[in-house]
Amino acid sequence: MKVVVIGHGMVGSRFVDDLVGRDPHAEVTVLGKERHEPYNRVLLSSVVSGRTEPGSLALPSAPTARVRVLRGVSAASIDRDAREVVDSAGEHHPYERLVLATGSQARVPGIQGVANDRGLLPGVSVLKDLDDAHRILAGIPQARRAVVLGAGVLGLEVATGLASQGLAVTLVHHHGRLMERQLGEAAAQVTTGSLRKLGVTVITETSVAHALDRRGALSAVRLTDGTEMLTDMLVMCAGTIPDTALARAAGLPCERGVVVGADLASPADARVFAIGDCAQPPEGGTGLVAQGWEQATRLVDSWASTGTSGADAPPEERDADGLDPTNVVRVKAAGLDVVTMGLSGKFEHGERELRAVRMSDPAIGRFVEVVVSHGLLVGATVVGDKQAASELSAMYTRMLPVPADPAHLIIRPLAGAARPAATAVADMGDDHTVCQCNSVSKGRIVAAVGDGCASVDDVAKATRAGTGCGDCRSVVAALIAVSASENPGSPSHDDEMSAPALAGA
Repeated sequence: MKVVVIGHGMVGSRFVDDLVGRDPHAEVTVLGKERHEPYNRVLLSSVVSGRTEPGSLALPSAPTARVRVLRGVSAASIDRDAREVVDSAGEHHPYERLVLATGSQARVPGIQGVANDRGLLPGVSVLKDLDDAHRILAGIPQARRAVVLGAGVLGLEVATGLASQGLAVTLVHHHGRLMERQLGEAAAQVTTGSLRKLGVTVITETSVAHALDRRGALSAVRLTDGTEMLTDMLVMCAGTIPDTALARAAGLPCERGVVVGADLASPADARVFAIGDCAQPPEGGTGLVAQGWEQATRLVDSWASTGTSGADAPPEERDADGLDPTNVVRVKAAGLDVVTMGLSGKFEHGERELRAVRMSDPAIGRFVEVVVSHGLLVGATVVGDKQAASELSAMYTRMLPVPADPAHLIIRPLAGAARPAATAVADMGDDHTVCQCNSVSKGRIVAAVGDGCASVDDVAKATRAGTGCGDCRSVVAALIAVSASENPGSPSHDDEMSAPALAGA
């Protein structure tokens, strides 16, 4: 089977790895417009903050002769009648099945002066790929002030990252509260207070109207309320737009994204599929990589006719209450812990079936809210409590039953068995989920270590643990350390061995 995949990012590369691992007859051609190996885009903001080296973002993959990857080569057109893709170098690639994993593009707001005929004004940037991260890093040594536009997840991560690099940062947001899609008013206020403590000034209910330049480089911005602010850097974190240009030109139905059915195939062509940010499935898109990974796995399953998610059904993980284990949002920022999942904050909209309990302590920057329905945790918001976030995330993604009184989920003195203290890795059960992003259990990690994995990166290559948000890498390191202590003769060479051996680390 000849398969062409357009896009070699986190979702496209995952699909290719899964496909060749399951189908020994698949021959795959991948067109990737970036020259880089597939890398973890989720951690780009950590690169900007200086906490992560760009070289460490590479995703593990197993090279095979059945996969031909063309880096720095984009798709120019799709001829559905001839069943071939023509690339930017003029080469023709015939296919039996075509998978679009073109992702999305950063949205550039209509700001006067933000761009010229050569591109964005020097000093102005988005953060969508590794090249963007390098440009921002290159500008930091010459900058004293920065404005970040947009207070979604990425905006908060970029703002705290730049502040940690010594810049005076102002976060500008058009809405009345931060992360309005995930946070209710109380949680947003606690988060705003935490940002101020980290050196980030927050301005809401306004936006950037004009980028002002001096000698061809950014010097200030004018807000929609008329305020002018001196700045050396403007980073626009204003959302993304699904990359559908190629699909539209090929006559495929597109709305916000490439329209696909439950089988992820286009209704106009059963040989063309779309996954990840560019796709618009019946259940809608979250914009989270976990959904794209689930789609990649589901598509391979349906092609192999051996998966639990059939080609004629939507993801089984969704239930009548809207519970979606892939919908966990984490802010990855030094000094700021924010995790939301499911219906967090939405109980304010009058859902009578939902039970909600919250605890707010702005003085120490902590807010915890749980939303329960029919005996399950269907949503939660956690600010400033990493341990609570870890435990609630595990309960949500694994769909575990909750106590009859939801207060037991958040009030530590009453929690008892429902909310145990942090668990030493040696005491975890083999079914304990260590990597929430990839659903990797302790048992799988221990087995990989037993097979010779001696570092966190080795385990990542074998199990994919730690290739998502990265929060579990310290736990993986602790598991390797425990194994090394129990087997003194085994190899061990990972720098992260000294990480705390706690499940919630």
